[in-house]
Amino acid sequence: MKILKTLTILAIAIATFSCSTVKVVVDENKNTDFSRYKTYSFLGWQNQSDKILSEEDKGYLRDAFVHQFERRGMTRVNSGGDMQISLYIIINEKTAVSGYNDYVGASGYTHYYGYAYSTGNMNNTFTQASKEVGTLIMNVYDGSSKDQIWQAVASSAVQQKVEKRKSSIPSKIANLMSYFPLKPTKN
Repeated sequence: MKILKTLTILAIAIATFSCSTVKVVVDENKNTDFSRYKTYSFLGWQNQSDKILSEEDKGYLRDAFVHQFERRGMTRVNSGGDMQISLYIIINEKTAVSGYNDYVGASGYTHYYGYAYSTGNMNNTFTQASKEVGTLIMNVYDGSSKDQIWQAVASSAVQQKVEKRKSSIPSKIANLMSYFPLKPTKN
C-alpha cells in the first residue's frame, strides 16, 4: 500500500511538470499602428543567450517565428525591416515538492482548550521533482525610430527530448504570437 501511494504521488508530480503550459506576459505601445509594418528583421539573440541553444533548437525557433509572421502577411528581410525583433532566452531549473499524509496510525485526537490535535504517528510521504524552465523575451522595435513597440515574455517547461522540442516549439511560439497585435490573415 505504501508503494502504491508513493507511486501515485510521483505520477502526480510528473504529470504536473509534463502538462505545463506557456505563460505569456505582454507589454504594448497602444499608440502604435501595427498594420503599417510590412517587413521584419531579426536583430539576433541578445547577450549571446543563443549559446545555450543547439543549432537545431535555434532553427525550430526561427522557423516557428517566420511561419507566424508570414501568417500575418509580413515579409522577412535580412536587415532594416519596418519592424525589428530581438530575442533573449534564459533557462532555469525549478523544483516542485509534493506531500501526502494518510493519517494511518493515528491513535486518536485529544482536545485541549478547544483545539484538537493528533496523538499518534502519521505516515508522511514527500516527493521532489525538478524541471528546466525556459523563458523567452521578445522585444519588437520600430525600424525607423528604434522605439520599442511591443514585448512578450513567455515561460514554459523545456522538453528534454529533441523530437518533443521539435513538435512543441511551434505551438509555444503560436501561443506567444496569439498576443501579437496583428492577427493571422492566412493559415
